[in-house]
Amino acid sequence: MYARRRRTYFAMMGGCIALFVLAWGVVRLWSVPVAVGMCVVAMVIPPVAAMVANRRGPDDRWWDDPSGDPQSDEWWDELDGKKRR
Repeated sequence: MYARRRRTYFAMMGGCIALFVLAWGVVRLWSVPVAVGMCVVAMVIPPVAAMVANRRGPDDRWWDDPSGDPQSDEWWDELDGKKRR
């Protein structure tokens, strides 16, 4: 899961950089409003990429970490249907 999220993050950030470079290196020669629009789209990509990269998948169960209280951990394991070893 981590590798897929990391690849997705880098692909999105690469697309962001490509949009900026193409907008001001190529597209502005034909249309400045389109170049500005491309930059606005590129501006939205980094926060979305951060959310995608930090999103927890169905296999990433952070609440499974033991609390340190054996009785509480046993109770939560029972609720989750897990057997203690």
